[in-house]
Amino acid sequence: MSSKLLITPTAIHDVYVVEPKVFGDERGWFTESFNAEDFAHATSLDVEFVQDNHSFSRQWTLRGLHYQLEQTQGKLVRVVAGSVFDVAVDIRKNSPTYGKWVGVELSAENHKQLWIPAQLAHGFLVLTPTAEFLYKTTDYYHPQSEACLAWNDPTIGIEWPLPAGVQPNMNAKDTAGLLWDDAPKF
Repeated sequence: MSSKLLITPTAIHDVYVVEPKVFGDERGWFTESFNAEDFAHATSLDVEFVQDNHSFSRQWTLRGLHYQLEQTQGKLVRVVAGSVFDVAVDIRKNSPTYGKWVGVELSAENHKQLWIPAQLAHGFLVLTPTAEFLYKTTDYYHPQSEACLAWNDPTIGIEWPLPAGVQPNMNAKDTAGLLWDDAPKF
């Protein structure tokens, strides 16, 4: 394990919580949010990122569960303002954790990141009044092959931390997500 990163495996094969070392004092703090050598050493993964994305969302916005059937994207995700509940769903038929999900709170305060390998569905729910979400991807956005798994599919059973009576704020594409039995898998 690298001295600059703490890597924690999750319940899904190949999904990791990544915690960079934060150096702080009375003036504030500094962290190296990504270092390719440290990431490769700590995870044994050799990834090349080609695109950085930055989104802003309001509280109870739910985005996802997205994936691409072509130009599949590995993602390293983090939050720089606010807090989100970030979810990955294993849709790889040959994976030992096929059909399982994992959720992690990512926030500006905890500096945690989540590595989500290609061929997994991904989404997040904003927990604070607003949140800014950044993610690096291993391939480019390919809207022609984008798929969306239903956020509330009972087969998967994701336990989203929504208060009783609150419905997530979603766009039409995410509202029309496919149920587990109908969604294409890898």
